[in-house]
Amino acid sequence: MSRKASFDRQVALNKAVELFWSRGYYASSMKHIEEALDMRPGSIYATFGSKGGLFAEALEAYASSASDDFGQAIAESSSIVEGLKCYLRSFAEPCSGHTSAQACMLIKTLLEVNAEDVVLRDRVQAMLAAFEKRLCKVLEEAKAIGELRAEVNCPRLARLLQTQIIGLRAFAERNVSKEQIAAVADDMASLIDIYRVEIDAA
Repeated sequence: MSRKASFDRQVALNKAVELFWSRGYYASSMKHIEEALDMRPGSIYATFGSKGGLFAEALEAYASSASDDFGQAIAESSSIVEGLKCYLRSFAEPCSGHTSAQACMLIKTLLEVNAEDVVLRDRVQAMLAAFEKRLCKVLEEAKAIGELRAEVNCPRLARLLQTQIIGLRAFAERNVSKEQIAAVADDMASLIDIYRVEIDAA
């Protein structure tokens, strides 16, 4: 029975992510949540404590999924730099996962939350900072093994790449073609080559 409950909880979280991602926190009423999760109010409160509790777990699930996507792109590529380029290009690929070309749920939340929601805002800020830190660590590893030039400022490059990712996903919310999104993603990936170590063909 415990394994079934755990599975149901994850299914509910996945549905909550989709709801909050598409509608936002404030526009998602309890009625919307009940319908999306196919749960009664009592079950929702018993499982997640409150709408805010559900949203907090949904954010964690979203961030965890995004982190897994990033790690997989690096692990499955021939090099760290190629993995980074693959990850950047993935934002233009239509898919059912959370790397599709849509505005980032964390950024949408950051822009949406009221100034009074300090706890929620701080949570989102911490998640974004954690990804920037992980991105910086990967860049440092690439530099250490000679994939990036020795003078590359990894923290600065990590911030640049994160800014580009945010920009691309905001751009994708416009009425633009998939080809345009793919071209921008490819241009972003190509920028990394500027920081690569030049290999002497001879």
